[in-house]
Amino acid sequence: MGRVLAVVYGVLGYLIFLISFLYAIGFVTNFGVPKGIDSGAPGPVLGSVIVNMLLMGLFAVQHSVMARPAFKRWWTKFIPEPIERSTYVLLSSLALLLLYWQWQPIPGLVWSVEGAGATILWGICALGWGIVLLSTLMIGHFELFGLQQVYQNLKNLQPSEPTLITPGFYALVRHPIMTGFIIAFWATPQMSWGHLLFAAVTTIYIVLALQFEERDLIGIFGERYREYRSKVPMLVPFLKRAPK
Repeated sequence: MGRVLAVVYGVLGYLIFLISFLYAIGFVTNFGVPKGIDSGAPGPVLGSVIVNMLLMGLFAVQHSVMARPAFKRWWTKFIPEPIERSTYVLLSSLALLLLYWQWQPIPGLVWSVEGAGATILWGICALGWGIVLLSTLMIGHFELFGLQQVYQNLKNLQPSEPTLITPGFYALVRHPIMTGFIIAFWATPQMSWGHLLFAAVTTIYIVLALQFEERDLIGIFGERYREYRSKVPMLVPFLKRAPK
């Protein structure tokens, strides 16, 4: 029964993630959702900036701290290991949903593009979201979001050993999921000050958070990851290779 409940929990966490991911597309593009990044009555600029920074900070702390191996070792003393990843995914998704709900718009246009230029930017934005989704599929979408772990637990199978694979986009950049997010956040024909704050802060967070993730990956894969890092750039394809 416990294994069945773990599967139910994992599926629920995945569905909430799926909602938060799909809503993110509408939130950033201001399309098809009740509340987009520029929706709502604006308040005082300073207050809006503070609220938005706190919301992004909450997500950043949760998303980064819970991903560290030391935290996982401590955390799994209290929750079963098969649902550790599902719990991480669930809490990350809830933090995002809170951000969408409480985000304060900051009006005023930084840039505005119309006509063919707007169409091109929307196409680039769609490309970014497509890169995100395809990148998760290339390295094991269901493991990344906790479903494989609860399924293996249900079938009494041993957890999969970490494997360094670099298919598709991973031969061009080490973190194509993050590359896709950055593209999607910046490619917009209507860049408000609130959207600019979101794009800038999330980009800075991604670059900083990847430093910790790279350290963890070296700890897991050792020299194999160092060699991969020396040959493939982190976020931008075809840049000068990082030194060993």
